Amino acid sequence: MYPHQTERLTTALEHDDLAALVATTPANLFYVSGYRSPAPAVDRTTELFAVFAPHGTALVVPAIAAPAVAVELAAADHVVCYGAFADGVGERRDESASRATARLREPVADPAEGLARALDVLGVGRGRVGLDAEGASEATRRRLAERLPSLSLVDGTAALARARAVKGPWELECLARALLIAEEAVNEVLQMLEPGVEERDAATLYEAEVVKRGAEPSATRIAMGERSALPTTPSARALRPGDLVRLEVGCLFKGYYSAVARTAVMGEPTALQEARHAAIQAVEQAAVDAIRHGVTVGAVFDSAIRAVSEVDLPGHERPHVGHGIGLAAAEPPWLVPGGPALLETGMVLRVEAAYFEHGWGGLSVADTVLATAKDARILNRSARGMIVLD
Repeated sequence: MYPHQTERLTTALEHDDLAALVATTPANLFYVSGYRSPAPAVDRTTELFAVFAPHGTALVVPAIAAPAVAVELAAADHVVCYGAFADGVGERRDESASRATARLREPVADPAEGLARALDVLGVGRGRVGLDAEGASEATRRRLAERLPSLSLVDGTAALARARAVKGPWELECLARALLIAEEAVNEVLQMLEPGVEERDAATLYEAEVVKRGAEPSATRIAMGERSALPTTPSARALRPGDLVRLEVGCLFKGYYSAVARTAVMGEPTALQEARHAAIQAVEQAAVDAIRHGVTVGAVFDSAIRAVSEVDLPGHERPHVGHGIGLAAAEPPWLVPGGPALLETGMVLRVEAAYFEHGWGGLSVADTVLATAKDARILNRSARGMIVLD
């Protein structure tokens, strides 16, 4: 675990008077332990825990995951396995196989006993323990209460969210790299767009370019013409002269997400297309200009809405103008009306503006910004205006 994360989690414990924090969601598990498990995507009933306490960290996983944990060198100080799993280990085993075998020799019966042992080894026998939103099953909670009656389980969702909201140097590097990969892949798509190219062809190329650069595609949405107003997956719709092309794409690099939104037009844009794109660009810029340390998320939203009143966007309504981005594609803080949360130096936000009119088309722009003491620094390198394809 990097010093920044240790500092953020320790502050979260102190702020909420907690003896420990227990992470169960994929993003929180990775933040606390460095382990990314495929289990939640395959079987949402599988229970995994990553525990942070003043004396260290512990990871609780089913026995079947022990080899993967050993190979991936999760950052937890202690690993506890539960359940039974028989796996052959040959004579020519490497160091990771030896670690996995050692852990499998002493499994506990179930998730509750695993979590109890993890808390024991970290010296947490009493006090308040924060558990995040998805938490443990009711059966695990009951068994844990029986095993450690001096503990009180409380909701630790907000504490973990606060810890993750401010990014450290390594996190910023990963976010910047994820963003660069997405933008480079978008540029490859823009180079191939011409009349006759289908949405799904463009999406396939985007995802291939992302993989080529060492990342994983996420939420690839490329829509053309009247379909650019729809929140839908790429189709066989082919590009025609005069079409708008809305690209909302992202990728995942070393656990961290990027998200980019750009709008292009096939050929010279009409006056209406230009005017509406300039309008959403002004709305997004107003939000970016409002971001700095100490400002409420509600104030950022209000700045964007004031800009809407100064441009021609009929019927424009948005529930938010952006959110945090990191180990999740969308995470707190949310830039919502009336939101009291304060922005802090080191928060990374996806700021967005869009306009959709069914039958006409849609436009969107989104940039990733870093909040600083005085302003917001845009991390994107690509041009932010309407892209004209020739």
